[in-house]
Amino acid sequence: MARKDPYRSFRFLIEFDRVQHGGFSRAKGMAAETKVESYHEGGLNEHEHKFATMTTYPNLVLERGVVDPYLWTWHRDVVEGRIQRRTLSIVLQDETGAEVRRWHADGAYPVKWSLADLDAASSQVLVESVEFAHHGLRAD
Repeated sequence: MARKDPYRSFRFLIEFDRVQHGGFSRAKGMAAETKVESYHEGGLNEHEHKFATMTTYPNLVLERGVVDPYLWTWHRDVVEGRIQRRTLSIVLQDETGAEVRRWHADGAYPVKWSLADLDAASSQVLVESVEFAHHGLRAD
């Protein structure tokens, strides 16, 4: 039987409404946390009841080398009150480039845009970072 190795974290694509807009070097904030409330029942001293309440999702942060004004323009639209929500998809690929898993952040829109420092003494790629609010993650 063939050995199954874990997937590599550097094999991924980012899509907005199923369209790619440049390559991304990093995606952060893929998490979900379910809040829990504890309840102490009178006369019951062996344990406490724990009830799940709300699940929260942090903002997603995408980083890439500056290639086109797509993310800047989208964020400027939000700043000016024209909020257009899109489905942001993170697509994991195996070593052959085949899709193995896809996560969707529905209702995503940029809430923060930043640019790495401009430094004439450096030869590094200029990186933009964009943070997205969304309605939560779901997987295919």
